[in-house]
Amino acid sequence: MRIDIATLFPEMCEAVLSESILGRARGAGYIELYCHNIRDYSEDKHRRVDDTPFGGGMGMVMQADPIYCCWRDVCDILGKRPHTIYMSPQGRRFEQKMAREYAKRDGLFLLCGHYEGVDERVLEEIVDEELSIGDYVLTGGELPALVVADAVARMCDGVLASEECFVEESHYNGLLEYPQYTRPAVWHEKPVPEVLLNGHHAKIRQWRREQSLERTWRKRPDLLERAPLDESDRRYLLDLQKRTETEDF
Repeated sequence: MRIDIATLFPEMCEAVLSESILGRARGAGYIELYCHNIRDYSEDKHRRVDDTPFGGGMGMVMQADPIYCCWRDVCDILGKRPHTIYMSPQGRRFEQKMAREYAKRDGLFLLCGHYEGVDERVLEEIVDEELSIGDYVLTGGELPALVVADAVARMCDGVLASEECFVEESHYNGLLEYPQYTRPAVWHEKPVPEVLLNGHHAKIRQWRREQSLERTWRKRPDLLERAPLDESDRRYLLDLQKRTETEDF
């Protein structure tokens, strides 16, 4: 898996991609992560990549040609056209299932906008889709691009110790993750649930599933509408609802 990030601030991206799990996986060759400075593709002697918008208005707009030349260079390196994503508050909202889909691709090209945006013509020519990490506006696309790169990269083979590291996490299976505990067994007079100490794996799996269902029901009930639930799950949720109504009463 290869991810290319086109940005005006490659050092900002490198500071994140070179550390922790991604940094180790990158060094071991499990994932390829590259940051390209769009300024390197400017023909301006001052390496400018922006100009005032036609029609007037505040701020500056990133020019089409430096972005296109950067993208074209990556195309030549790969020998093919990468799946190109523009990080934009106008894009569809990024979700875990999308990270799974992207992780199956050979590579991604993530374009980070800045200032007042990017010349629309280059977006029309190279971008396959626009992506947002939430309904708010940031000063640039670097943080969203890093979020996407992290979410996708950690699902690639070898990046994490095993698939088990992410298949039970929040959102992977449509539910929120169950509570986690570690030593000591009692902290501030609060004990770890007894079921986690008895070594009965079937009961632990059942407890974790039920806790995952309950957390999702209490915190993000909207997720349950799309989550893959079996009859046992539905019975537990129905019982939970009845118990909660009794408690409230």
